[in-house]
Amino acid sequence: MDVKIKTALISVSDKSGLENIVRSLEEHGVRIISTGGTAKAIAEMGVDVMDVSTLTSFPEMMDGRVKTLHPNVHGGLLAKRDDKDHVQSQKEHGIEDIDLIVVNLYPFEETINTQENEDICIENIDIGGPAMLRSAAKNHKFVTVVTDVDDYSDVINEMKENKGSTTLDFRKKLAAKTFSMTAYYDSMISNWFHRDQSDQVNNFSSAGKLSSKLRYGENPHQSAGLYKSSQHQSGIPYAILLQGKELSYNNINDSDAALQLIKEFDKNTPSVAIIKHANPCGVASGASLCEAYTKAFSCDTTSAFGGIIALNQKIDKDTASEIIKIFTEVIIAPDVSDEAKEIFRSKSNLRILILSSLHEHNNSHNYKSIEGGILVQSNDNEDTSESDLKIVTEKKPTESQIEDMLFAFKVCKHVKSNAIIYVKNKKTIGIGAGQMSRVDSAKIASQKNSEMENIGENSLKDSVVASDAFFPFSDGLLVTVSSGATAVIQPGGSVKDDEVIEAANNAGISMAFTGIRHFRH
Repeated sequence: MDVKIKTALISVSDKSGLENIVRSLEEHGVRIISTGGTAKAIAEMGVDVMDVSTLTSFPEMMDGRVKTLHPNVHGGLLAKRDDKDHVQSQKEHGIEDIDLIVVNLYPFEETINTQENEDICIENIDIGGPAMLRSAAKNHKFVTVVTDVDDYSDVINEMKENKGSTTLDFRKKLAAKTFSMTAYYDSMISNWFHRDQSDQVNNFSSAGKLSSKLRYGENPHQSAGLYKSSQHQSGIPYAILLQGKELSYNNINDSDAALQLIKEFDKNTPSVAIIKHANPCGVASGASLCEAYTKAFSCDTTSAFGGIIALNQKIDKDTASEIIKIFTEVIIAPDVSDEAKEIFRSKSNLRILILSSLHEHNNSHNYKSIEGGILVQSNDNEDTSESDLKIVTEKKPTESQIEDMLFAFKVCKHVKSNAIIYVKNKKTIGIGAGQMSRVDSAKIASQKNSEMENIGENSLKDSVVASDAFFPFSDGLLVTVSSGATAVIQPGGSVKDDEVIEAANNAGISMAFTGIRHFRH
């Protein structure tokens, strides 16, 4: 069913593209009603415009908080024109049809991202705009609703093709888009109000805005898109792509894993993490960024091929020269020197992400979708320091072992459970991830080490081991000891802790409990 556009109501905070649609409406002889600054802008175009206060017989009041919340507006939007009772009510109360509305909302998102004054943020919560949009979208059988500047040209073409009318399919498409937008807007507001509250709320709310359509998801037969969160202006979606083609779904997922791991390390300590399939295959700190990279790469030179590299400092030419020696999918760093940029240009397919906010920490929540619901939890931001360690063995660790323990435990947090990490001199030398048995993870970590040039710093002899959760029995611990470990860091808390401690004492190694578990599923 086509509906002729005779009357339009326009109220926009973003006035870009406004003249184009106003001129089109003028050409079709559409009567235009508007509010405040929008009415003034339309009048300055030389186009006839009726102020909404004339329609409502009420002036704008309360600093503009009340102007469109009126029966003459919402009655004109909500009336079912094929319902005789609705039509009769319109006649009795002098309510005229409104056939089209063009409304975009107060810039709440921009305000909360740039403004700390709570009163100003609250004043940028739009009330009348969403109310009109929802009214018009609900009644899309008769009303055309436009809320996105990018849709102006489609509206102009639609009316041109249909002699000043719009089709039902077109109105329904715009209505669906409108409800998505108002849901996003309300979610932003809800999340802003809950920003400092850790308590669970009765109704979970999340919002995202499509940033880019991806070619496919984890596999070619899956569709996917990247949505920017309304809560945080940080992370991979907000990185600057310095060079290379657009990221894939898997690139983005792995890049986020790399980002979260590299955040663990102080920006004054050059550190590098190499990620493959969301698990680290090499992590190291060094005296320079180049040294940190070469140490991380040597942990597993096979798995590093086609990996994601995250660095916590500005990339210099020496580091760039080392990185380009093998194929890498993505590099993430807070900055890149001009000399390094020139080196990277020789690898046109190499994607480089600049993330100036790399060292910012997100203290909010993360989400996991399941069939029929969403799991929500606070982020695992728990950090472990030397003062948190409880030494439970007769043999005490040296200062260098404690440093490696803390390093290993940081990495362990970002390895899929069950996780076992061997470390020496702030460098991973064996990683066992994602096994059903902790014993198997310990064996795999040792096996991975055997595949490298495991001499000197790469040797498991006198290494430190971290476990993301307690050893339920002594068997897993004994595998690490037989591989050469002389110090262990683990949460503790097993009913078999005494057995595990006794095994550590009998082996003559040191062991520390943290009291903190870092499962990652």
